[in-house]
Amino acid sequence: MSPGPAAALSVTLCRDPRQFAALEEPWNRLLRACPTATPFQSHAWLHSWWLSYGKDGRLRIVLVRRGEELVGAAALMLVHRPLPLLVPLGGPITDYFDVLVSAEYTDLVVPALARGLHRAARGAVVDLREVRPGAAAEALFKHWPGVGAQLTDSTCMELPALPFDELVKRMPASGAQRVRAKLRKTDAAGIEEHDVAEQEVPRAVRTLLRLHEKQWRGRGVTPEHLRPRFAEHLTRATRRMVRAGEGRLTEFRLDGKVVAANVTLLSAGLSGGYLYGADPDLRTRKVDVATLLLRHEAGRAYAEGRPVVSFLRGDEPYKNHWRPETVVNQRFLLATTALAPLLRLHESQVTGRERAVDALREALPAARDWRARLNELRVR
Repeated sequence: MSPGPAAALSVTLCRDPRQFAALEEPWNRLLRACPTATPFQSHAWLHSWWLSYGKDGRLRIVLVRRGEELVGAAALMLVHRPLPLLVPLGGPITDYFDVLVSAEYTDLVVPALARGLHRAARGAVVDLREVRPGAAAEALFKHWPGVGAQLTDSTCMELPALPFDELVKRMPASGAQRVRAKLRKTDAAGIEEHDVAEQEVPRAVRTLLRLHEKQWRGRGVTPEHLRPRFAEHLTRATRRMVRAGEGRLTEFRLDGKVVAANVTLLSAGLSGGYLYGADPDLRTRKVDVATLLLRHEAGRAYAEGRPVVSFLRGDEPYKNHWRPETVVNQRFLLATTALAPLLRLHESQVTGRERAVDALREALPAARDWRARLNELRVR
C-alpha cells in the first residue's frame, strides 16, 4: 500500500558522487513533475558538469523523499573562496538555477527542503545564483528558517513561442522588412538543416566548437568555451539530453559542408539556444546567422508547444531588435542565524563588486574592448 498524501517525508544529504550518478531515473521523474524546472536542472546536465568540474568531497545534494519517491532536490557543492559557500552545481556556464519540487506535494516539500538545506548550511552561506522569476527557489527563500537577502543577477531575454511571421510583425516596419530580405537571401543560398542523432553528437560538438572559435576569433571568445573540460561536458551532456528529448543539436549545411551548428536545451516551459558556431564566410553569402537560428528555434518551439523561446543570459543589442521581454534573474543568499554576519559580509562584497563594474563601464567605455583582447590572449 502506498503512503498517503500526508505521509512523513525523509530528508537526506547526498555527498557521494556514485549515489548521485545512480539517481538518474528518479531525478528525471522529479524533473518532469516540477513545472518550473529548466533544462539546466536535468540529471544529464548536472551530473555531466560534476564529472568535468566537481571536486572530491565537495558534493552537497539535499534530497527529499516521500516513501521511496524522490519529491524534492537541491543540487549544490561546497566552495571555500572567497568564504565558505554552498553554490549550485552548474557554475558560471549554467544560465538558470532552481531547486526541484514535485508540484503534487509542494506545500510539504518546500519546508522540508528548507530545513534540510538549513542543516547542510551550518558552516557556510548558501548563494543561489541565476534564479529565474517564478522558480521553486522563490518559495524556498520564503520558508527559510534563518537569515536571507535577495539581490538581482543576470538579465535574460525571452520571446513568446509564435509562428515566425508573428515574431517579425512585432518589429518596427523597417526592421521587419530587413528581416524578410535577409531570409530571402538565406533561402536562396540553399542551406539545409540536419538534426544530429545521439551517436553523431561527439563529432558534431567538435565541429560546433571549431566554428564557435572561428566566428569569435579576434573578438574576445569566452575562454572557457575552448577548454577541454567544457568540450567534454558539452559532448556528454548533449548526448544524454538528445537521447532523453531534453536537447537537440542542429547542423546547417551548405553544399554538404557544415557552416553552422547550434545546441538547444529544452524543458516543458522553454526552448533555449545555449551555444552556436558559424562560419564567418557566411557573411559573404549574405546569410544572417542570428535570424536563421531564431527562425529555426521559434518554429520548433511553436510546433512542440513550448511557450517561451529564451535567448538565455545577456542583453546584447541584436536581441533587442525582436522586442523581447526582459527577465532579470534573482540571487538568494541564505544562512543560519548564527552566520548572519558572514552573510552580510558576502552581500556587501557582491554589491561592491557590482558597483565597481558598473562604474568602470560608465567611466571607461573601452573596457569591454580591453576585456575582449585579454580573453583572446588567454585563449592563445
